[in-house]
Amino acid sequence: MQVASCRLRTHQWCFILFNIVLFHALLFGADFMEEYLMQSVPVSYTDGKFLEIREQARNLNMQLLKNNISENYVIREEGLCSGRDVFLLMVVFSSPENKTRRETIQYTWGNMTNYKDLVVVHLFALGRSLSEETQLELLNESQVHKDIVEARFLDTYENRTLKVIMSMEWIVTFCPKAKFVLKVDQEAFVNMESLVDYLSYLLTSETHSEDVYIGRVIHQGVPERESKSLDFVPISSYPDAFYPDYCSGTALVISQNVARNLYLVSKDITPLLPADVFLGICARKAGAVPVHSSRFSGPKHIMYNRCCYRFIFSSSSVGEEELSFLWKDMTNSKECSVLETYYGLVSCKVKMYLGELKYFNIGKIKQGALNV
Repeated sequence: MQVASCRLRTHQWCFILFNIVLFHALLFGADFMEEYLMQSVPVSYTDGKFLEIREQARNLNMQLLKNNISENYVIREEGLCSGRDVFLLMVVFSSPENKTRRETIQYTWGNMTNYKDLVVVHLFALGRSLSEETQLELLNESQVHKDIVEARFLDTYENRTLKVIMSMEWIVTFCPKAKFVLKVDQEAFVNMESLVDYLSYLLTSETHSEDVYIGRVIHQGVPERESKSLDFVPISSYPDAFYPDYCSGTALVISQNVARNLYLVSKDITPLLPADVFLGICARKAGAVPVHSSRFSGPKHIMYNRCCYRFIFSSSSVGEEELSFLWKDMTNSKECSVLETYYGLVSCKVKMYLGELKYFNIGKIKQGALNV
């Protein structure tokens, strides 16, 4: 009886361990598979067209065109990077009317100006407002904070790709020595310490490349062919069935070298494309390979857990109240241990999957109601 009891306990332990392994495989397996499958094949720069673009980018001198380019902006803040060895330039895509969100970013994650002796600069990129009152408020805001770049085109959904082109132009003209550029939407949260630490590691690693284009990679994205959709892409603009791999535009990082390459080739690509897709197509033409990192959330919102948020790079769709709360909690709390970080990541994953399941079930209920 004693031997049988021992065997039973052994089987129980095996069963428990098996379920623990299975739980973690299901929870984190998708991330590991993403990291492996999303790694694009490295580009060989022996191709003449890539070499030509890279050479033009290396010799790009925007000083000759600076006066003409300046006419494209209502507010250009051309001295923002002057005299500074900028490590990371944060370009936050904002809308003219959203002053409250800009202020929230300014005193939360966008407040970093120096980290471990590395200079960090932020700016808000936006287009012109139809409202004269809003425009006057923007001019006053710019005088106070000195962090707004405003183009002359209207800030509309249809012009979001023009905002990308404008940003690349401003970067290579007025901030040409910034080593890295973070392009991020105003609705996102970014863990700047975690991101800067990672980018610092990239600079010192043996496999360091001048061409950095990293974020949450979208694989085999499908063009929207419904003409009534805001994201409608006509076949004349993009005839292929799938987009090339590209990084989600909610938050991504490129190096200065890639920014210069993208600016050069952007003139040959139609702007009648979603902004992040446009960047991906420009990157493919310039030979820049998108690198996937699951620490970028892409368009997904990650429910807040302090130790999880200390590890990730970004989370999307973070409300202003949540942003203020989580920033206060993160800055007033101690560092997370390895065990706490592990628990935080598990918690974030579980909450995210439960949220997706809830969304899926609600979708089915709505669909069923429509079919009744």
